[in-house]
Amino acid sequence: MEPINEIIPIEMDQFLSTVIQFKMDKMRLVQICASRLPGQYELSYCFARDLDMWTLRLTVDENAPVPSITQMYPCAFLQENETAELFGVKIENIVNDYQNRLYRIDRETPFKEKG
Repeated sequence: MEPINEIIPIEMDQFLSTVIQFKMDKMRLVQICASRLPGQYELSYCFARDLDMWTLRLTVDENAPVPSITQMYPCAFLQENETAELFGVKIENIVNDYQNRLYRIDRETPFKEKG
């Protein structure tokens, strides 16, 4: 049987409840990835169990707040800090928020489009 590798587009109003369900289903967080779209971010949250993987694909406006998942997945704090610092994603309530001091970088949010 082939492993599952599914991308699930998701809306913000379903995001946290789905993450909670994944936690209850004993899935592990694999990665959080951000990419730029014009005036938006595309955030991919990858979860796995055994060899199966599900990616929650969340598209948010550039200034929209995104809730942290560190309450369910404490290990997410590094990836959320990175996403906030390098891309400028407004992630709210990160447990262990480094306040844009995770990296020593020359310019603020280097992967955010400058207008």
